[in-house]
Amino acid sequence: MTFVWLALASVFAWFISMLAGGGSSLVLIPIVGLLVGPAAIPPIITISGILGNTERLFAYWRHIDWKIVWWDLPGAILGAFLGAFTLSRLKVEWIGILVGLFLIASAASYFIKQENNPFAVKAWYFLPAGLIYAFLSGLVGSMGPLLVPFYINYGLQKEELLATQAVNRVVIHGIKIVAYTFLGALTLPHLKYGVLLGLAAFPGNWLGHLVLQRMSEQTFRRIVISFVFCSGVYLLWQQKSFIF
Repeated sequence: MTFVWLALASVFAWFISMLAGGGSSLVLIPIVGLLVGPAAIPPIITISGILGNTERLFAYWRHIDWKIVWWDLPGAILGAFLGAFTLSRLKVEWIGILVGLFLIASAASYFIKQENNPFAVKAWYFLPAGLIYAFLSGLVGSMGPLLVPFYINYGLQKEELLATQAVNRVVIHGIKIVAYTFLGALTLPHLKYGVLLGLAAFPGNWLGHLVLQRMSEQTFRRIVISFVFCSGVYLLWQQKSFIF
């Protein structure tokens, strides 16, 4: 039954992720932690992320913004190595708090400005942003929609956002898998569960694509920013015992 529940959760998570511009990990992390154990979260979520984002990469290949990719990857590669290396050496409670506050502030700023005057993002911003995202992702498995406000405010449209984001995540997750294997954090059961979640991502992506085709750009952006806000609240709620 564990396999069944994980597969159904992955279909749902990747369906939501397609419509919200990312965030499948925020749905899967608590479920994986409950059914398999907290220590299994980073490697399982990482394997799932490779397979699910690879499918998106090929589905939206022609929409990739390569200018962002070239700025993003150097920092992402370094950050992924550093994050995976420090996985077992650092308490990460404060990370969820800082990221949660950032997501809430980004979403609130977007809505307060009524989507007409968001903070401007230049391509080179993705070098430090990619490094930070990859580092935090290496620690906890994935950081969900942390970079989404940057993609949105850079001006990417819905397919461009999903495609460009997929390139970033495939590279980051690939590096983390190598590092987890080398550090002994990846076991055969982790691999099995991760592949299961990754394969279940395919129907979730497909269903999300069908809905996405019928969705306006404005609706997509509002859903994405709403999801970013909810993600920030969720991350703070997860750390409520640490905060208080």
